[in-house]
Amino acid sequence: MESPYGLASLWAQGDLLIKGVAIMLLIMSIASWWVIVVRAWGLWRLRKSSQGLNDFWHAQSFAEGLRTLGEDRHSPFRHLAEEGQAALDHHTNHKTDLHGHLPLADWLTACLRGSIDESAERLQRGLAILASVGSTSPFIGLFGTVWGIYHALVGIGVSGQASIDKVAGPVGEALIMTAFGLAVAIPAVLGYNALTRANKGVLNKLHRFAHQLHAYFITGSPMQAAKGSISKLSSRKEG
Repeated sequence: MESPYGLASLWAQGDLLIKGVAIMLLIMSIASWWVIVVRAWGLWRLRKSSQGLNDFWHAQSFAEGLRTLGEDRHSPFRHLAEEGQAALDHHTNHKTDLHGHLPLADWLTACLRGSIDESAERLQRGLAILASVGSTSPFIGLFGTVWGIYHALVGIGVSGQASIDKVAGPVGEALIMTAFGLAVAIPAVLGYNALTRANKGVLNKLHRFAHQLHAYFITGSPMQAAKGSISKLSSRKEG
């Protein structure tokens, strides 16, 4: 026999508002888990791509170095290298343009920085969803809790007695909404923190790679630390 206080019974007893809150929390949970899975998969692929950074500088040509970064055109490391080469070629072949009057070092710095900014925007896609879910779902669940307690009080007032059968259903709704809200918020917050930390690690690698590429395009050899004008690349590292 089905329990009169089970989830199915509570769903059947709940009004449209309680059902609406439950459906909203379910949608938020699905959205947050989708973002977590997709972004985690993307970061795992980037980890494999970043393993070719050391091999890049041991390649005998720039084209061979690109192959060590993988074939994924969406890889921020490959995109950074290709953007740097494109910026060098464009500056060399268009001396009569306005940017042709800029020093090559400044032009490369601006193009590499732009590539890093584009990659940062792609890495941060979906994080706003996790932040919104993590910050709002507990309050949405709390709203369901308040509404359930209100039903319990109405039931007591109508019956004239505080019997357990009058308040068990609404109180159960209240407790489930509270738990549901927390169950949605906790993974979203943990996922947001984990993805933000992983993105920061990727961006740090991108900045180091950009410094090396800048030196390679200017002098023909990579360097280990940023010097001179390329220090501008790190000015927005935390921004």
